[in-house]
Parts: sequence; C-alpha cells; structure tokens
Amino acid sequence: MALMTCRNLSFAYDGKYVVENLNFELHKGDYLCIVGENGAGKSTLAKGLLRLKAPYSGEIILGDGLKPNEVGYLPQQTPAQRDFPGSVYEIVLSGRLNRHGLYPFYSKVDKEVAHSNMEALGISHLAKACYGNLSGGQQQRVLLARALCATDKVILLDEPVTGLDPLMTQDMYQLIYRLNSEMGITIIMISHDIHGAITYGSRILHLDNRQLFFGTTDEYMATDLGKKFTGCPVCEDISEDHRSHGGHHPHVAEESSMKAGREER
Repeated sequence: MALMTCRNLSFAYDGKYVVENLNFELHKGDYLCIVGENGAGKSTLAKGLLRLKAPYSGEIILGDGLKPNEVGYLPQQTPAQRDFPGSVYEIVLSGRLNRHGLYPFYSKVDKEVAHSNMEALGISHLAKACYGNLSGGQQQRVLLARALCATDKVILLDEPVTGLDPLMTQDMYQLIYRLNSEMGITIIMISHDIHGAITYGSRILHLDNRQLFFGTTDEYMATDLGKKFTGCPVCEDISEDHRSHGGHHPHVAEESSMKAGREER
C-alpha cells in the first residue's frame, strides 16, 4: 500500500494554476527526486505535501499508517536561518515538538531520540555549539537530525545541497542515501541537481507546471526527456548497470568520484 497517493492534484494562486494534474504514488523505501526548471511548481508541491497549502483540486491520500505529522522537513536555508543563535541540541530537540500537541515540555524519550539522532549523524560533539557558528555542511546535518526527530518514516528535503562545496555536497548525498538504504527512511528530495537526483534517486518526478514524467530512474533515463535534461548520451541501456552499481547511475557516479578526487588534490 502506498504511503502517499496524489490524484489529479493541482495547486493555484489567485485561481491561476501553478502546477496541475499530478498523479503519482510514494511507497515505503522510495527515494523520490522532484526535478524541473525554476518556476515549475516544485516548491508549491512541497508545501502541499507538508499540508501547508491546500490543493486547488484533486487530493493527497495518506496510507500504510502514515499520519500528516509524520513527514519530516529539511527546508532550503535562508541567510537569516544560517545565523540562528540556538544550540545544536536545542534545534535538534525541537523536531519533537510536532508530537506534543498542547503539551509544552520535552519528555525523557524526546531527549533520548535527539541524542540518538545526533550520534547517528556524527554531530554529538557539537551539541553545545552555536548553530550559527557551524559550517554549511554541519548545519545541514543538524537540520537533518531535527527532521529525524520528527519522523522515522518520510523526510522531505528542499534543495539540501544548495550552497555546499563539492566535497560537502557528496558527503550530504551519501548521508541521505544511507538514511534511505540502511534506516529505511522514505525520501522526497526537491533538487536542481539532476546528476545528484539520477545518481541516488530510485524514482523521478519531472515537473514543468504539470507532470512530464513519473517513474523509476532507469525509465526516466531511457526517455528523450531524461537524456535531454541530463545531457547524458550514454544512458540508453543503463537499467542493469544502474542497479549493479548499488542504485547509482554509473556515468554520474564516476563523474562525482573524479570531481571529489580533483577537489582533494
């Protein structure tokens, strides 16, 4: 049974469609990448999936026991957010607030979950550090730990590598991939980085104010749209290679490895 089903889903502002007629499903363990040009409707769809914007038409159906407050969120950072003065521990722990309702106090379990997620993401030693003093990569780890405190089911990430250098970008992608493959967290990632999307994602949703494509990464790379958007001419027969490389697109994985090597030198 699908965790989330979108049927004939459309969103609009002042009666004008921003994105329309979306039909796709999200299943447990999926790594769904939502791609498209600026203004294609990706951020609006994200708001809808987070229940921050009501559909203009159509519906979002939750299944397999998923509740509306069990979708964690890693937002795209603004300069003001990067300078937030709270401690790492305080920010991570705040991810538990969605489970409290009107009860304003953190429980022992909340605190244990926060410490566990900080340890899992390698930031326990930063617990007392000021968030605003961290590097971009460290800040993203903190926000990811916060999202994990909100849910162990689905996390929506909005441009998670924006502003990171190449090595930190690769580190972040590996971390998200590990959450998906080892911890079973279902991932929804909005991204302009198409190479990152096809390297790590299992499914692609391509928007241009409407649904141009939804399916597996292999199926996407076999389409004219996928070949054109990625600029990858060697992607016609990748299905078996893609899976044999642990879900990574071999062409892009090699390119990423070469890039990381150049950065180290």
